[in-house]
Amino acid sequence: MSALLAVEEVSSGYGLTPVLEQVSLHVDAGEVVAVVGANGVGKTTLLRTISGIVSPTHGRIAFGGAEISGMPAHEIVGRGVAMVPEGGRLFLFMTVLENLELGAFAPDPRRRTRETLEEVMELFPILRERRRQLAGSLSGGERQMCAIARALMGRPSLLMLDEPSLGLSPVIVERVFDLLRSVVAARNLTVLLIEQNVADALEMANRAYVIERGRVVKTGPGQVLLQDPDIQRAYMGL
Repeated sequence: MSALLAVEEVSSGYGLTPVLEQVSLHVDAGEVVAVVGANGVGKTTLLRTISGIVSPTHGRIAFGGAEISGMPAHEIVGRGVAMVPEGGRLFLFMTVLENLELGAFAPDPRRRTRETLEEVMELFPILRERRRQLAGSLSGGERQMCAIARALMGRPSLLMLDEPSLGLSPVIVERVFDLLRSVVAARNLTVLLIEQNVADALEMANRAYVIERGRVVKTGPGQVLLQDPDIQRAYMGL
């Protein structure tokens, strides 16, 4: 069976500055795959390249068996790829409900949007309570939940998350990861997770890739990498 997402020897960057160098990875349907590494090694650039924001200079990206390399970002979204960017990027002067409604991809019929909204509210009860509030009035954890919920409004086949724990306290990080596990189980989601919080990411992931200086240096099951002495020493302070 072919992978839902296949990234094959992809290089990309910004102008004359290379960031990723011949990165290969795959994500199968129903998997949670983590990409971990220090800040500035190319993790966010990887998601931007997959989502069409950055064009690859080399290699191939396929989704659902069809090549999407260099395709406009809105077309990639239309094929079922959703990304929650670093920091969530909510519209702070719009309500929670308005932010969620913006996440419903345009071709979705109005009735389907209402059904999806109700499903998302079931997954995130706090957002139902806060639906009339401005997004800017939410706590950091609630904003991250709203950003994830907005991405789910498009009923994606693949959800990509860029540093969902960024800027959150340890207690809130644990709450967000617990919620993510519940959402993944409830929706049978396929997830590509970018994280600096290596322990939580590997704990959640079926498989993971470690990136250093724009290259994949190690890969394996999340639980195996969690016990890897090199990773414990480099990223967990053990």
